[in-house]
Amino acid sequence: MSVLRSRPISPRLSSSGLPDLGERTAFIARQRVGRGRRRRGHGRVARLARVTGLIVLATLTVTGAAFTVHWLSTSPRFTVARIDVDGASRVGADRVRSAAAIPSDANLWRLDPSSVAARVAALPEIRRAEVIRRFPNRVVILVEERRPFTLVHAGRLHWLDEEGRLLDEVPQAVAPSVPVVSGLSEAELTSMRADPSPRAREAIALIRTLLRSGSALAAEISEIDVSRGDGPVLYTADGVEVRLGSEDWDERLARLERILRQVGRDGESVRAIDLRFRDQVVLTKGVGG
Repeated sequence: MSVLRSRPISPRLSSSGLPDLGERTAFIARQRVGRGRRRRGHGRVARLARVTGLIVLATLTVTGAAFTVHWLSTSPRFTVARIDVDGASRVGADRVRSAAAIPSDANLWRLDPSSVAARVAALPEIRRAEVIRRFPNRVVILVEERRPFTLVHAGRLHWLDEEGRLLDEVPQAVAPSVPVVSGLSEAELTSMRADPSPRAREAIALIRTLLRSGSALAAEISEIDVSRGDGPVLYTADGVEVRLGSEDWDERLARLERILRQVGRDGESVRAIDLRFRDQVVLTKGVGG
């Protein structure tokens, strides 16, 4: 009978000298040492391949997009061949095209619609403009013209729009449905193509007040003179001068309507009516009144 000699097992001793005393079952015997390590290495390779593929795909996509953009922006197929103007009646289409300043060799993809619309809207007669690109080679310019609202008289007759901007000159006789504005200086008329003067805005506001009242008074007033420093002066179709003042227009216009109705009933001849005072009306009678 043999005797196994044993010695103390110490961590300092090499493990290579220790015998494998355990039994290896059939399940353990089939296992391969180091398989997990090899699988982890294979996963890193796969991930690296995927990242490389994505980088190549992204590079091809960017390159293809750059080529497409270059082709679109240089191809003769998209060179502007036609410019249509819609909505213009008082302004000639050729004038709108000239203001748009679209080069004859312009590429439709490289065209900036907002810049073109801003140049067209700078025309005094144009209120708003919109530019639409119709592929492959057509541009449509939609314009909204400023509408004539009343006339301004300063040696010559010009139309004013609803904001008080000066429009084109009136070559023929017209009969406006609202009072004519007078009393504006030549310098004001020149600047009103780009920016209405304060006195022009005041006249437009007074006309709006007249129209808003819904009375027949708007048809009786033929002219609004804004040259005075204490407020506009109205002139009726019969030549009566009305000093209106610069405030409380609704109340004073209502008083004026009552006074004109009373004067008409009484058959009096009145040359001037002063409504500038809050609780007093001053009438200046005409000859024979």
